[in-house]
Amino acid sequence: MNKQTDMKSIWQGLILLTAALFGGLSQAAGLLTPSDGSLPALEIRDHHVDVVIEDGYAITTVEQVFINPHDRDLEAQYSFPVPTHSSVVELTVWIDGKPVTGEVLEREQARQLYDEEKAAGRDAGITEKDSYKTFETRVSPVRARQDTRVRLVYLQPAQVDTGIGRYVYPLEEGGVDEAKLAFWTANEQVTGQFSFNLRLKSAYPVEAVRLPNQPQAIIEPLADGEWQVHLGNRVTATGSMPSQEIPEGLQTGTQALSGANTPVFTLDKDLVVYWRHQAGLPGSVDLVAHKPAGSERGTFMMVVTPGDDLKPIQEGKDWVFVLDISGSMQGKYATLADGVQRAMQKMRLGDRFRIVLFNSSARELTSGFINATPETVMHYCQVLAGIAPGNSTNLYDGLHKGIQSLEADRTSALVLVTDGVANVGETRQRRFIELIKQKDVRLFTFVLGNSANRPLLEALTKASGGFAVNISNSDDIVGQILAATTRVTHEALHGVDIEINGVKTADLTPGQIGSLYRGQQLVVFGHYWGEGMANVRVSGRISGEDKTYQTQFAFPAVATNNPEIERLWAYARVEEAQQEINNFGEDADLKQAITDLGVEYGLVTDYTAMVVVRNEVFDAHGIKRSNKARLAIEDVARQQRDQRPAVSRRVDSQQPMYTSSRPSHSGGGALDAWTLLLFLPLVWLTFHRCRTGATR
Repeated sequence: MNKQTDMKSIWQGLILLTAALFGGLSQAAGLLTPSDGSLPALEIRDHHVDVVIEDGYAITTVEQVFINPHDRDLEAQYSFPVPTHSSVVELTVWIDGKPVTGEVLEREQARQLYDEEKAAGRDAGITEKDSYKTFETRVSPVRARQDTRVRLVYLQPAQVDTGIGRYVYPLEEGGVDEAKLAFWTANEQVTGQFSFNLRLKSAYPVEAVRLPNQPQAIIEPLADGEWQVHLGNRVTATGSMPSQEIPEGLQTGTQALSGANTPVFTLDKDLVVYWRHQAGLPGSVDLVAHKPAGSERGTFMMVVTPGDDLKPIQEGKDWVFVLDISGSMQGKYATLADGVQRAMQKMRLGDRFRIVLFNSSARELTSGFINATPETVMHYCQVLAGIAPGNSTNLYDGLHKGIQSLEADRTSALVLVTDGVANVGETRQRRFIELIKQKDVRLFTFVLGNSANRPLLEALTKASGGFAVNISNSDDIVGQILAATTRVTHEALHGVDIEINGVKTADLTPGQIGSLYRGQQLVVFGHYWGEGMANVRVSGRISGEDKTYQTQFAFPAVATNNPEIERLWAYARVEEAQQEINNFGEDADLKQAITDLGVEYGLVTDYTAMVVVRNEVFDAHGIKRSNKARLAIEDVARQQRDQRPAVSRRVDSQQPMYTSSRPSHSGGGALDAWTLLLFLPLVWLTFHRCRTGATR
């Protein structure tokens, strides 16, 4: 068995291990009601989701109807997980039958305005962000025996990894907020109509689209590179679902409304959509810009998709497994131990391993590094199987012990499996960053669930030059195996830097890029002035050797098809500023910068909120309707894009930055379709054990 197959098998076990961590209790998206039953529950009558993925970003529109079956007016509080790297850009509430769009204000100002209108009995709504965990929307009043209609829109980048795109509509909150779980219960059932419609438009050929765990979904190609996904019981944009195709368990809206609140859908499982690009596509540079006529400054998003020129790694590795055995692992630990066993059994004789366990404190299961012989692997697998999880989560202590005793002359990888919600010991993010920088080690972490502490885990992996893999309970785990495997079987481009000359640019984000692994895209946002040809260089080091890629292309004088790019740039800047606050503590200047960006660009952040009140109330308070105007511009551009096929955004065709094709999971090689088929029985067996609670 060769090196690549060995590494692939190890990572197969590791990702199956993480899949095991999704069997516990979690709170789903839905309407919140106090757990003590002090208020009657509202209902979600209709829930409709429309997603458009095009030009490197996704626009998600969620429209809901809340119904109040009781004899008094009530407030609706709807909660849903924060999608990865996204911000709410629209909250619209229908007042007197007409849509009223929200404006973003400083958070306390927005809360005060909402509370004043609520106390006066006038219609109002507000959306706030609860850190990295959830978006919370409140609407008041939902009139007695009536319903209220609301719409939420959020934006996020949509990247492709090793030829595979992935979109998640998050519904599982993860159950990490104990105080929230103790206070609230969630009504996640939709009683009337439910639909999920996704439209993918890609200038690069798309071979297949997949929606795991939803066999009733209708997936159809519409044109070259254009696909549509439909799930639910609502009439779609291209026609109604034939009655014989209504999935079992999904009633029509009429049937549901006439029944005893029989749910047509439950908002308790993420919806994950994958798409796969054609094999053999070239490495490329794509540019999406927004620059209105007469404006000196434009905004751009540049997407660099590298060619496949990172060589396989030949030397052996030291593996350090840092495993969470806190109380949240109750009921899941047997499968975790089984996953570790599978990973360790695939190691080569030249590999070594350590195992560190942590809950309220950390301890090492091994005594230093252990040679990966069949005997030692079997011994420590048996020891792992006998451990009982419990107590709190001291993540810092686990990492601290994990990085001890690393040897400088050995390639080392630290594998962290946790949700990252540290609740005892050191919890300051700055101290975590300082800790991981003490050693030359790549941290690979699996971000488990929607409410995991992504800011902390992603900051740690970035500081170490490693990477993070997001995993949903609804994921196609085989796909995640393929994506993670290529990270560790090949070299990486470290210390990545980008230079743009010939056209003035500024405000680039990310400010520090870090490492670029095989199959990863580099996405850079920024501002530019003027127009014309620019020289673009991407440089870094591969195994200590300097490496530079370069090309030349033009920045446009006018570009109006993608005004959303301005918001995407602004939110990328917000996330960088928020990471600085998380790392080093709250800073007045950074807080003000986030607030200013949120207000100017209509973004819900940790320091801003979006509030809806009657138009005359906006006027009375002198609140400018800047977000309403921005949404109107975006809506016109969106309608124009809808009328045309996908447009190529590649700008380096004349002078390619890469001479090789981009990495892909399609076609031949060690990770081809035949290998995928070999994975399936093992994946099925592991999930079967998760469901049944079986152990080896």
